[in-house]
Amino acid sequence: MNTILWADDEIDLLKPYIIYLSSKGYEVIPAMSGQDAIDVCKERAVDIVFLDEQMPGLSGIETLQALKQSHPELPVVMITKSEEERIMEQAIGQQIADYLIKPVNPSQILLCLKKHVHSRQIVEEHTNANYRQEFSDITYMINTARTFDEFAAIERTLTQWELKLQDANSSMADLLAMQRKEANSAFAKFIRQNYEQWFESDAQRPMISPDVFRKAVFPLLDEGKKVFVVVVDNFRYSQWKTIQPLLAEFFSVKDEQLYSAILPTATQYARNAIFAGLMPLQIQQQFPDYWVEEGDEDTKNKFERELVGTMLHRFRRRDEYSYFKINESDFCEKVNRQLRSLQTPLNIVVINFIDMLSHSRTDSKMMRELAPDEAAYHSLTLSWFRHSPILELFRQIAALGYEMVLTTDHGTIRVTDPVQIVADKNTNTNLRYKVGRSLAFQDKSIFCLAKPQKVGLPAPNLSSTYAFCTGNMFFGYPNNYNYYAQYYRDTFQHGGISMEEMIIPLVHLQPK
Repeated sequence: MNTILWADDEIDLLKPYIIYLSSKGYEVIPAMSGQDAIDVCKERAVDIVFLDEQMPGLSGIETLQALKQSHPELPVVMITKSEEERIMEQAIGQQIADYLIKPVNPSQILLCLKKHVHSRQIVEEHTNANYRQEFSDITYMINTARTFDEFAAIERTLTQWELKLQDANSSMADLLAMQRKEANSAFAKFIRQNYEQWFESDAQRPMISPDVFRKAVFPLLDEGKKVFVVVVDNFRYSQWKTIQPLLAEFFSVKDEQLYSAILPTATQYARNAIFAGLMPLQIQQQFPDYWVEEGDEDTKNKFERELVGTMLHRFRRRDEYSYFKINESDFCEKVNRQLRSLQTPLNIVVINFIDMLSHSRTDSKMMRELAPDEAAYHSLTLSWFRHSPILELFRQIAALGYEMVLTTDHGTIRVTDPVQIVADKNTNTNLRYKVGRSLAFQDKSIFCLAKPQKVGLPAPNLSSTYAFCTGNMFFGYPNNYNYYAQYYRDTFQHGGISMEEMIIPLVHLQPK
């Protein structure tokens, strides 16, 4: 039973309301003064307070202040005869939940209760009911999807429901996770059957990493627009939808696309492909000084600025450009100070925080505790973005009138299912893909590329092959297999084949 505390010096006049609310299953505790209301809240828990604004002794505003000091989360509804703007502003400043003008009718009281006491329950019930209604439609979408665009539509739908259900603390989350697993299984089959064909003809493939500048950035520059291209490493579609409301104050969404990251969905391959406008094999062949092999100790993305230059030259473009890579808050603040002096029409910013968050969650027990599941991972992303200088960077970009193209090189997935692979000592360390000689595995769901050159990938040796995990799998070696399986289970990884890793956002934002 929910408990209402109703403070009013004319409480006898409220008996009809008390009887009515009792018939609806509520317990109503009357209080004749503000001090009585404060004393009741000290002695027992209540769910909501209805507070008369004009009472002898402590006024409604003074009582509200005292209640908020001791019980900041307690919803308080102010009830008054006065419609003075000053009183309303005082009450709102003290964070009232609602404001009602006398005479109050029972339906207004019930609406307040539904809004401030039962809202989470109502939202959960409606969300669950709506998801149950759409469950069969999603299943049909998964079973009939045959194109990348159809799988992109599934990713949009599943992400929408994942965010809705996590906000509603829904019991349907497990059912949705099952649908996500089915969708990833279907998507892996689609990639296995179609990925090689994407490289036989541009007309047969969706937009992929090397197409981003040519299709999404150069047309804006040709229109005379000033552009910021912001690449957030390791930024999946659900994370974009998580932070999107924070950008609504500065930007409107002109266009939101989903495109495909290339394989491997790893920074070395996918991000270099974006900035070069070329597949990794083409980068290795045409610009060997800018390609970093798997076994090299050097950073995998040391030459991004130079690769952008080669792309502009190849397309015979004379756009001047700036390039910034943000790894820490202090440098972001330095970039913020430089923005007003920028004169270049094309500006590129790489933000590495999400990637660092993903890796630190793997390596740090504390970070695993902070983000034990998908919902917490999204919450951590939102909290970082809200309090980081990146938000100020975006605000300044909008204030200076730049169009923004926001994208990523790949997404990430929470891995749960270890699978054994045998490889030589020169094989790379990524948990979601392996490249090397004599790769041996039993699991038939692993996708193997025996001729990597056909899909634009370099081969460290003539006999090198690529093996990719699908779904929620991750690779482990037979030596110490159980230890590493336990250590990496439930971490966020990238490099393989999943909708979360491959189907990623490309958003055109216009300043407001």
